[in-house]
Amino acid sequence: MPEGHLVHRHAREQHEALAGRVVRAISPQGRFDAAPYDARAVERVEALGKHLLYWLEGAPPIHVHLGMRGLFLRYDDPSAEPRRGTRLRLATGEVAFDLIAPMRCEPLDEGRLRALRAATGPDPLRGDADREDAVRRLLAAPAPVGAAVLDQRVWAGIGNAWRAELLFLTGLDPRAAGIGAEAAGRLWDTAVRCLALGRDAGQVVSDPDAPDERWVYKRERCRRCGTAVRTWTLAARTAYACPLDQPAYAP
Repeated sequence: MPEGHLVHRHAREQHEALAGRVVRAISPQGRFDAAPYDARAVERVEALGKHLLYWLEGAPPIHVHLGMRGLFLRYDDPSAEPRRGTRLRLATGEVAFDLIAPMRCEPLDEGRLRALRAATGPDPLRGDADREDAVRRLLAAPAPVGAAVLDQRVWAGIGNAWRAELLFLTGLDPRAAGIGAEAAGRLWDTAVRCLALGRDAGQVVSDPDAPDERWVYKRERCRRCGTAVRTWTLAARTAYACPLDQPAYAP
């Protein structure tokens, strides 16, 4: 499933290409009613964690969640024939974006939009994210830090790769609980910094000097010290940690 940095990258690219322009909206697959959005101007495209919201003039927002299989195709020739499985195409005279196999592609009324925002925690890549709220939510979570950061109600946009790398960078064992406000703040600040690098690069970047490398995620040995990486299941996903650089946490 695309993590928050890639969803924000999609939002930025599509906002730059579509905002302020009247679009042709169609659903070649026929599983989305695109008629209310056809021949309307795009106001903005925004990311909220792993969710995308499309705002078109005079129409309810479109909510997209890519899920495990969803993807976008960009065509710089908007006359290109869309694939049969395209759920939604938004096109101008210069470019077309095709959405294929999303988990969600739906209009949202005001109530459902409020519910989505209420169920989504602070997003490290949004300018309106509140650091104090992010720290408070993490400390209030009843689960270990490695499970809490995957809970989209706590922090939005973090997936398994980011969990592994961010906890490594802050020296936190994924099993740690009661980490305290200082450590929670450091983890948030690291997420803000690293996810921005990942958004710009289009991949997880936990070391700007070696952007294609990871510290512990899917590695047999820690890239920093060479210790064997420990793996186990935490919150239904494989956790990765270096026993030396991420020792058991004692508040």
